[in-house]
Amino acid sequence: MFKKFLAAVALTALCAGPALAQDAMSSGSAMKANPTVGGAPMNASNTIVQNASKAPNLTTLVSLVKKAGLVETLSGPGPFTVFAPTNDAFDKVPKATLTAVGADNALLTKVLTYHVVAGKLDAAAIVAKIKAGGGKATLKTVNGEDLTASMADGKVILTDAKGGTATVTTADVYQSNGVVHVIDSVLLP
Repeated sequence: MFKKFLAAVALTALCAGPALAQDAMSSGSAMKANPTVGGAPMNASNTIVQNASKAPNLTTLVSLVKKAGLVETLSGPGPFTVFAPTNDAFDKVPKATLTAVGADNALLTKVLTYHVVAGKLDAAAIVAKIKAGGGKATLKTVNGEDLTASMADGKVILTDAKGGTATVTTADVYQSNGVVHVIDSVLLP
């Protein structure tokens, strides 16, 4: 009888797909250790800036956060949800655009804060918002503009104001002051 029960549970989990598995892992019932980012361990008791500074694939983001003067804010109590573009994501941005954004501190701050949502939204919370919205959820960023979240192939996709998209490649990297989701593209307000 117990074997039949386990088989039924396993079959249900396989059929439910990655989103349900992601929901279950994020709900706390099956809490696991933080994923690594760029091969670096992430400590849930560290702040967003402390952890991001250890990730070799987030060096561009960290240097831009420092340049914009946002270290103190992202080290504060939050909580924040940060969609963190990798170095490869920044490499996809045309050099002229990246140079222009880097040269204008107000514009740089606007772009960086477009990657931050107030509050702590783990993958389960984002997926729940998408389901409640009939396949799409609007996320208000700290800079005041909206991101649209949706799902494709079991992954969270973010669409920016210009129609560009980013995929969450590593979800639920918990921090003492929020949660980080690593993304594969830079979002533009």
